[in-house]
Amino acid sequence: MVNLFAVKWYGESEFWMALGKVLLIIGLLIYTFLVMVGANPLGDKFGFRYWKNPGAFKPLNGYSGTTGRFMGFFQCLIQASFTIAGPDYVSMAAGEAENPREVLPRAFKAVFYRLTFFFMLGSLAVGILVPYNDPTLIAAFANAAPGAAASPYVVSMLRLGIPILPHIVNALVLTAALSAGNSYVYCASRSLYGLALEGKAPKVFRKCTKGGVPIFCVLIVLLIALLSFLQLSASSAVVLTWFVSLVTASQLINFAIMCFTYIAFKRACDAQNIDRRNFKFRSWWQPGLAYGAGILCLVMAVMGGYTVFLPGNWSVTDFLFAYMMIFVFPVIYFGWKFAKRTRIVKPHEADLLKDLDEIAGYEAQYMPRPPKYVILLHPPHLHILQELSINMFIAGIGLISILIRYFLRSLGQRRY
Repeated sequence: MVNLFAVKWYGESEFWMALGKVLLIIGLLIYTFLVMVGANPLGDKFGFRYWKNPGAFKPLNGYSGTTGRFMGFFQCLIQASFTIAGPDYVSMAAGEAENPREVLPRAFKAVFYRLTFFFMLGSLAVGILVPYNDPTLIAAFANAAPGAAASPYVVSMLRLGIPILPHIVNALVLTAALSAGNSYVYCASRSLYGLALEGKAPKVFRKCTKGGVPIFCVLIVLLIALLSFLQLSASSAVVLTWFVSLVTASQLINFAIMCFTYIAFKRACDAQNIDRRNFKFRSWWQPGLAYGAGILCLVMAVMGGYTVFLPGNWSVTDFLFAYMMIFVFPVIYFGWKFAKRTRIVKPHEADLLKDLDEIAGYEAQYMPRPPKYVILLHPPHLHILQELSINMFIAGIGLISILIRYFLRSLGQRRY
């Protein structure tokens, strides 16, 4: 519902919820390190034990050996292509951000590095904490356990007999889910609003409030979100699989389109002798990187539902949800071309300078606002604040150490 208010409230709420997500993942990484070296109720220094027994790669069901492990890895890669979406959504804030050509490049870099860091370390932590053949983990997925019950972190806490902490993780995961829903409603509504402005969606979706919120776009997205209640009438695991397959294919096609759009943009720049070095931001190794990413995204989209073709796995429903968007996309694209009689713009005809003078004028007159929470202090007061910050940091470290020792002692362990 935050999306019904001005974008500044969306940004403010997302800032605090994103902070909660960062604290959650950092806390779980610290937890992983502590328990793997023996700081757990069982005193078990298991380290990387589960990488050897049962192993780091789970074979796909019904297969064994190198082939089974590769197919299992590939299935995880398909699932990962669903979760990696998000960095592209930063661009949707360009129309409502201040000085976007300066702000967005920094935002993209920060998001990329943070996601890469957290995804890699998170995957490492999950492989350390729980073996893939853990009965509790398997039962949680088989029975479509609600909340974070199927989380490897929660399962590891139950395996080690750690109380209270699973409930805290559940609460923080709920906050993370709220943040994700908040972001997706914003991005979906702005996408629909952009289509309406281009005449590719009904004009009613152009209606905005005084705060600049496309009210009908937000409402229609919230109504579509009600499809999530399908989980009440069917197995949540089955419904979730359907939506994951559908959205994964859509995202991969979307990424492929962005790559090939960039390739067309670069060809237009070359044809019109526009030097990319004059841009505010330019990416590396182009256009080779765009070609590689676009092709790989298409390959992943095609291979996303390959398991339905394995012996004994055929399902019409799974096939449709895995490949529906691959069939729908060309119908929409060529249908629009034929219906509107549009043509593909040649590189030397592309208008790359549209609204550039207006943007340059905006940047010339732009006056940055001071940060919201900045406190102006004189040098003596600033020195006092610095000393206070250092003392608070040291006190915080000491408090955390005391809490850890108390926690371990309450579990009957020796002092660390």
